[in-house]
Amino acid sequence: MATVSVLNMEGKEVEKLELNDNIFGVEINEHLVHLAVVSQLANNRQGTQKAKTRSEVRGGGRKPWRQKGHARQGSIRAPQWTGGGVVFAPTPREYTKKLNKKERRIALKSALTSRVQADKFVVIDEFKFDEIKTKNVKAMLDSVGAKKALVVMGSKNDNLVLSARNLPGVKTALTSTINVYDILKYDTVVVSKEAVANIEEVYA
Repeated sequence: MATVSVLNMEGKEVEKLELNDNIFGVEINEHLVHLAVVSQLANNRQGTQKAKTRSEVRGGGRKPWRQKGHARQGSIRAPQWTGGGVVFAPTPREYTKKLNKKERRIALKSALTSRVQADKFVVIDEFKFDEIKTKNVKAMLDSVGAKKALVVMGSKNDNLVLSARNLPGVKTALTSTINVYDILKYDTVVVSKEAVANIEEVYA
């Protein structure tokens, strides 16, 4: 089993924690990690873009001039005319890509394992924030050497969420909302000891 140091909010080691190899020590499946990221980004797309083709633009029902004597034109709403339709205009479409549950779990475990192997997985004994103060969260992240960080909470912590939201490159998430894209996007994953227990309970 992989063993990591559990730090307090000042960055000092308070104990050692053994991580479950079924989650944090799996063989990394890069293909499924890629599919999970592509799927998430695709599912975030609205797919509502729309432009009119020449058949949808109002007007242009008759020829602008006779056939012979000019460059022949059939409509003033043809694409080469100002105000004409768009060639191969985009239309609303569905971008959703599906990934089955088993594939999602393997991808998430692979992403977590990659962070542990890169020493970018920091465990904090407990997030204690008595007030909403951004500099307190920044001080905690600085003490553990995390700048661009995904902070994962085991349970709801409004003071932490509100304190961290003004920090650029920092995102907070509950264990139930973590995803492959965020784990890979942020350089360091900072989790509470409670969050580790929750992840192991759900994904073991």
